[in-house]
Amino acid sequence: MRLDHVSYAAGPDGLDATAQRLADALGVPFLDGGLHPRFGTRNRLLPLVGGHYLEVVSVLDHPAADHVPFGQAVKARSEMGGGWLGWVVAVDDLGAIEERLQRPAVQGNRKRPDGFELRWKQIGVKGLINDPQLPFFVQWESDPAEHPSAGGADVQLVGLEIAGDPHRVSEWLGEPEAHPLEDVNVVWGNPNGQPGLQSVSFTTANGLVTI
Repeated sequence: MRLDHVSYAAGPDGLDATAQRLADALGVPFLDGGLHPRFGTRNRLLPLVGGHYLEVVSVLDHPAADHVPFGQAVKARSEMGGGWLGWVVAVDDLGAIEERLQRPAVQGNRKRPDGFELRWKQIGVKGLINDPQLPFFVQWESDPAEHPSAGGADVQLVGLEIAGDPHRVSEWLGEPEAHPLEDVNVVWGNPNGQPGLQSVSFTTANGLVTI
């Protein structure tokens, strides 16, 4: 199982200012990702080498932000001051996960500023809300050439630090605790602390940066 992207919720100073702080730390600018009309959110994103990307996301003044799980998750994290929202894994077929979680995946889409509509299916955001250490799952439907990692900057995501219960995360993913992801190193943080994604490490032109 491989990492698709990591999400960072905008802080009280808003989407643009939050994205700029991360851009300053990593040494590369973010792009305008566009709107998630079904979720009541929008994002700024940074394509990365290795097929990953980093998004900064904020809620819109839209009813979906209060009624759809992803919008609810973003709004709650932003109201706490912003920060890492979660991590997302990519799969080729969500069928087995739908069966295991006993609920269907939902359709996702994002309209880019150039008018292109990205489409995918996702499942597990309610798990993230209830237990922030858990990732959710995506299966992309758009042409792989249009994946948000396309044209990645000279920045590579190399590691995640996750606080919580490795056994719980392993069961959720169906992967071993020692190597839950095939492409990114995972370090388990303080099991007694606040569960969730604690930090993400990147290699950049200026060396290793951990946010």
